[in-house]
Amino acid sequence: MDIKILTDYEKQSIGERQPLPERYLRLSDDELDARIAAAKATLGKRCVILGHHYQRDEVIKFADFIGDSLKLSRAAASRTEADYIVFCGVHFMAESADILRAPHQKVVLPDLAAGCSMADMAAEDQLEICWRELEQMGVRTDALENGRAGIIPVTYINSSAAIKAFVGAHGGIVCTSTNAKAIMTWAWERGDKILMLPDQHLGRNTAFKMGVPLEEMVVWDPNEIYGGLDAEQAKAARLLLWKGHCSVHTRFTVPQIEAFRKKYPEGRVVAHPECTLDVVRASDESGSTEYIINTVKASPPGTIWAVATEVHLVNRLTAEVPDKTIVTLDPFGCLCSTMFRVSPNHLLWILEGLVEGNIYNQITVPEPTRSNARLALDRMLAL
Repeated sequence: MDIKILTDYEKQSIGERQPLPERYLRLSDDELDARIAAAKATLGKRCVILGHHYQRDEVIKFADFIGDSLKLSRAAASRTEADYIVFCGVHFMAESADILRAPHQKVVLPDLAAGCSMADMAAEDQLEICWRELEQMGVRTDALENGRAGIIPVTYINSSAAIKAFVGAHGGIVCTSTNAKAIMTWAWERGDKILMLPDQHLGRNTAFKMGVPLEEMVVWDPNEIYGGLDAEQAKAARLLLWKGHCSVHTRFTVPQIEAFRKKYPEGRVVAHPECTLDVVRASDESGSTEYIINTVKASPPGTIWAVATEVHLVNRLTAEVPDKTIVTLDPFGCLCSTMFRVSPNHLLWILEGLVEGNIYNQITVPEPTRSNARLALDRMLAL
């Protein structure tokens, strides 16, 4: 994928998603860089900028912290001297930061159009219907006679605050791709079943690695009556997987791995667990974004890697470890189009607004959603 061509095209329509003042629309790269740096310097420690691994280079270079969504939210909470948290990521990430922030801090998202298609695949009303239908099918959602829960809801951090709140209010917990195994172990210690949402692939890949047979997993389709299952299927399953996925990671395929191995017989493949099971099984390694970065960096010089995750991270990793050959598994590149919506123009608008005393795009999670979501996050952090 030629990111420069995409960036140039995007500049032509940058004000169409979220209107920007005219003075922010046609600026040169040099002017953008100079003004962002100046605004950041003026704000000093009053502002902390967070940049997700999948963010574009021209934005992430201004980040005070770079990482995955949870790492960034915790980093923001640790910067108590900062009044403003500017999250260069997507909406659910900014929500998580608002849930974990200090009372005096305010969280802003440079472009409100920066969402997440996976998070959007699980809506609060769909989860409420699912819970009710599971009860109607004979799956206990309350405590059993032995004190265990009939089912524990687990949500990937890539979900809305409303989903996290439901999970928190029903004894559940949040997970990340890094700690999914530990979280699922925790849940099975407390309940007979797990409802895992919104990404079916993270749940399936993690459970399969833990030795759970595929026959004990079923997919719950929120767009079908009773999830597309009958009562016996629901009652027999140990793991109910919400029918959701990441549009970036499901583009990677086994034929792509085969083509890479044909070109590089000594090459190795590392995949993110949001990829499909067949891709993960065909890879040499799999793990979270941080795992991918650490694994590639720790490999011997001269190692050849195909990386199955978002292309901005792959390109950045290529530049950071020049003693290795690193390519994206998808020859066309897999770009997170919603993350890409956070542009340097939007970042400049946000920062200069803060300098002038104006807060744009503040993300606020209302009560009781905030407190219930905090329960689910705190259970995870306690582990």
